[in-house]
Amino acid sequence: MKKTIKFVFAALALVLLVNAGVRALYAKFPLKYSEYIEKYSAEYGLSKYMVSGVIYAESRFDNKAHSGLARGLMQITDATADWVAEKLGIDYDYDMAEEPEINIKMGCYYLSCLIEKYHNEETALAAYNAGMGNVSKWLADARYSSDGETLDDIPYGETKRYVKRVKVFTYIYEQLYGKKEIEND
Repeated sequence: MKKTIKFVFAALALVLLVNAGVRALYAKFPLKYSEYIEKYSAEYGLSKYMVSGVIYAESRFDNKAHSGLARGLMQITDATADWVAEKLGIDYDYDMAEEPEINIKMGCYYLSCLIEKYHNEETALAAYNAGMGNVSKWLADARYSSDGETLDDIPYGETKRYVKRVKVFTYIYEQLYGKKEIEND
């Protein structure tokens, strides 16, 4: 009887520990603005988990994030915002970069354009981080691309780490939120 009670307590302790770990993962990888992520990832043919991974990598879901020239959830530069706004017919001003819906819509559109251009998510993510000009140069250089279409290596360490982080975050979001209905904020 004592062994059974010890086993039950040990099992209960393990369950509580696992649950605490799972709760900690959800706290570490929140999913805010899921309504907009689902809407615009679907509209532009993207994985909502990849979009979530990009947002996490770029801003940790902080819509007021600023880094250098980029702003908002998906860290869109003013130049990119101007280009996307023109393509989408959005009457845009730079204060709108912090509006979650606008930022996610513009970021998803831009990311979908990069995927369409490069036909490869990893290459598109590299361009999202380092710019199309850099990626086009890398694709034309045999040191970085053996076929001119796919990057075999990324010469910028920051961009190489960015692509890997987004892939890891995409996987985490898929594992955490792919099996259950996402709650909206």
